[in-house]
Amino acid sequence: MSWPRDDAKLDRVRALMGEEELDALVVRAPDNVLYLTNFWGMKGYDACVFPREGEPVLICLEASEEDAARTAWTSDVRLFRGYDERDPRPPISRVLELAKEAAREYGRVGLELSLGTQAADRMVGEPTTFTAAWFTELGDVDATPLLSSARALKTEQEIERMRLANDIAAAAMEHCRLIIEPGMSEAQIAAEWEGFVHGEGTGWSGGKIALALGFSLVWSGPGIKTFTATTAHPVVAGEPTLFEIWVCADGYWCDHTKNLVAGELTEPYRELEAGLMAVYEDAIDFARPGASLAELDRRIRAGIDAMGFPGQPSHPICHGVGARAHEPPYAHQAGGGEIAAGMILAIEPGCYIDGGGGLRVEDNFLVTSDGAEKLSPFPDGIVQA
Repeated sequence: MSWPRDDAKLDRVRALMGEEELDALVVRAPDNVLYLTNFWGMKGYDACVFPREGEPVLICLEASEEDAARTAWTSDVRLFRGYDERDPRPPISRVLELAKEAAREYGRVGLELSLGTQAADRMVGEPTTFTAAWFTELGDVDATPLLSSARALKTEQEIERMRLANDIAAAAMEHCRLIIEPGMSEAQIAAEWEGFVHGEGTGWSGGKIALALGFSLVWSGPGIKTFTATTAHPVVAGEPTLFEIWVCADGYWCDHTKNLVAGELTEPYRELEAGLMAVYEDAIDFARPGASLAELDRRIRAGIDAMGFPGQPSHPICHGVGARAHEPPYAHQAGGGEIAAGMILAIEPGCYIDGGGGLRVEDNFLVTSDGAEKLSPFPDGIVQA
């Protein structure tokens, strides 16, 4: 199925464009193209010219014409060929020419000049990068802050789409809960999780999800560290196996850290779990409209320090989730900003033992006027397999 046009989202973007006196946006990052058109590209070459008034233009690889006709929210789709014998330049050069042509009628145009990260295409998870001409031939107005502001607050449709991603991730965890055994390798149980997401999540909810992709880092017992690759190390009985997991469902993401234990959990890990869950639950309670993002960072890190893990964790403890797995807002003491109703935040405290081992918990929370609503049906903490 194709999602109906999300006018609440597009109207918000246009209102912000009015405040910034922008006549149009030109975007090329796959997540921004998806955000403004609902088209999720295969190769990441595609672009969108999005005017404050009038019909957007989707510039789309010719091979994806059927996908664009089925999913895009605009009827103005301009095609380019992957190889064109009349113009054998790389396709991204020809896309730039089409974008310049489509944007020519507009006065003040905003670009993605300070984009820190971008989501990958639908094909191989290999982000495309911008050539210098994209930064010099269309203007010098940076619209990245505007897009970040718009994307930070989710519409009802976006929330529904992210709930589906959360449900797929949870179902894959339930699958792993049934089959995990000591002696399996971390990579084997990770493959089970990823295979379930792709195999069962594609076509999920009566076909609402056309394509689901899963990404994971899985570590067990002493293999638990902050961020290292999944290995062939075995699942350890009595100690947590940590799943750092992401689902992308038709371009919308969830980001979790879940934990399973095969066998009886050891007492040291019971104590570690109790301490970290207290920090986590305090952070969730704090995440209400008007709360300081910088103070959330300080609060979590102070709690982890009090547990005996000073200076931890080495990774961010809260960030937005949406058309990227990691997007603004970020809770950072060097930054500012407040939590607002409509944000979806990944809250993820963790503490790690020198030499290996430790624990992290993470879920996605919809901020409402009443507080933070957990989106995943899978439990937090260490779950008995």
